[in-house]
Amino acid sequence: MQNKSEKKVEFLSASALSFVGDAVFSLLVRQHLCLKYDYKSGELTTRSARLVCAKFQSAVLSKIEPILTEEESELVKRCRNANTKSMAKNASPADYHRASGLEGLVGFLHLNNKTDRLNQIMDIVFEQNI
Repeated sequence: MQNKSEKKVEFLSASALSFVGDAVFSLLVRQHLCLKYDYKSGELTTRSARLVCAKFQSAVLSKIEPILTEEESELVKRCRNANTKSMAKNASPADYHRASGLEGLVGFLHLNNKTDRLNQIMDIVFEQNI
């Protein structure tokens, strides 16, 4: 049930979608690493950090772009091009913006309960060199 004060997902800002997507992406990466591998906590942290960095997320976006729907592609562009005052300290501006696009897509899929599509995209993430 939707509360009157709740916004519809399609009306959320690109920054808000990326904000949610950042958290969801990180959680799914951590969940995957814990359930699939028997790493100690230090190794989990190291591997997780490699997967949630802007450079890796930008590379993942390149892999998934060919399979995105028109709606998803437009959303990625909107989130990628959003004005932001912050910048990752270890990423190029291009990688940072592309990562924001991926995070926006993840946030949008999560908030719309498009679990199958989100899992399909995350499977591509996990196919990369972990």
